[in-house]
Amino acid sequence: MTFRPLQDRILVRRIEADEKTPGGIIIPDTAKEKPQEGEVVAVGPGARDDSGSVMAPDVKVGDRVLFGKWSGTEVRLGGEDLLIMKEADVLGVLEGSQRASQAA
Repeated sequence: MTFRPLQDRILVRRIEADEKTPGGIIIPDTAKEKPQEGEVVAVGPGARDDSGSVMAPDVKVGDRVLFGKWSGTEVRLGGEDLLIMKEADVLGVLEGSQRASQAA
């Protein structure tokens, strides 16, 4: 099944957090928070400005993004849990291969 977001919406797959802390402590499932990092799976054509022209989105498929804790709407497509959110809910794009947890 294919999914095409409308306007300035994007489809994001959450990237699961590590099972251990840097010190080696294993985190149980009940104590884990939902990850706030994900990979963009699909992007809509963009929002329209006041004159009616389409503004291209800043994110593209494959980008790793950070988003707010309560951002987006959770959906299940093809047996996979994904998020649909507006591009404005994205806080930033992670550049390079360094993870957000290592950068902080």
